[in-house]
Amino acid sequence: MTCYCTICDSTEVIPFKVHLRPGVSLYEQVVYAAKKAVISGQLRAGDTFPSVRTLSKELKINPNTAHKAVAHLVSAGLLETRPGIGTVVAASPESSAAERTQLLGNEIEGLVVEAKKLGIGLEDMIASVSTHWKRLGGADGPVAESGRGGRGKR
Repeated sequence: MTCYCTICDSTEVIPFKVHLRPGVSLYEQVVYAAKKAVISGQLRAGDTFPSVRTLSKELKINPNTAHKAVAHLVSAGLLETRPGIGTVVAASPESSAAERTQLLGNEIEGLVVEAKKLGIGLEDMIASVSTHWKRLGGADGPVAESGRGGRGKR
């Protein structure tokens, strides 16, 4: 099931896609979709982020799940709360390419382990990563140039 909310009249909406898949926690899916929207540039620094109530209502998920996802994104530095405004996308801190790459160490290792389990060779993995990279922003795309890829717990 894919939930995609678009702007309609005066209804609050969710400005990113959430692909709800069975077997994966709703919390993880919402966090992943929001991170993807920020990294791809779909959500930019200063953009308002949907409230817990809006996430819960639009995605038809428990408010506690929506709160947990927003709290995780705030603690990861992707979102910040501003009095009188609400939750907004945080500005990315300045960091070197090496620091940003190091943040992905565990994810890259996990990907390599899974690829080896499935018998996927290095060349096929590189081709697959390249395809996904281009889909999300081009060869070096705006993600790498703007420093958007380096957010995480600090």
